[in-house]
Amino acid sequence: MIVLGRIVAPFGVQGWLRVHPFGDDPEAWRKMPQWWLATDAEAPAASWKAHQLEAVKLHGDGVVAKLAGIDNRDASEALGNCFIGAPREALPVPEQDEYYWADLIGLEVVNMQEQPLGRVKSLIETGANQVLVVAEAERERLLPFVGHVVKVVDVAGGLIRVDWDSDW
Repeated sequence: MIVLGRIVAPFGVQGWLRVHPFGDDPEAWRKMPQWWLATDAEAPAASWKAHQLEAVKLHGDGVVAKLAGIDNRDASEALGNCFIGAPREALPVPEQDEYYWADLIGLEVVNMQEQPLGRVKSLIETGANQVLVVAEAERERLLPFVGHVVKVVDVAGGLIRVDWDSDW
């Protein structure tokens, strides 16, 4: 499963859900007829439960969604902090220079001087931009996932090239 986001709270009294997306384009999820939910992002695929998607809307600076059968606040509260995911084949194909976070995890990170900085351990959404958490031995670096830092992403080659000094 590719984890897309997380349900953070009920929205209203008719079963709508406030969603925190892990990416830039949650409106693209409208194309998926169903979402899969699990309480653990690392759960095996068989543990994720499919729910028919009725609607996705941008609301203020966030996203709200309506799932079939979740028709009141009690039902939406029962979903708690579930993660939202989908099998890769159900996802829209990313545009050029767009990546699913799951595809970046584990990639080796090297700087422009060919110095290894570690591997991508996770990503953080800061609001302004995403941040790569790069782990090497006992050290972690936080690198902003922006064009002036990230120069090349080669998912197939397992490499991200960055303009970042090894001493930072």
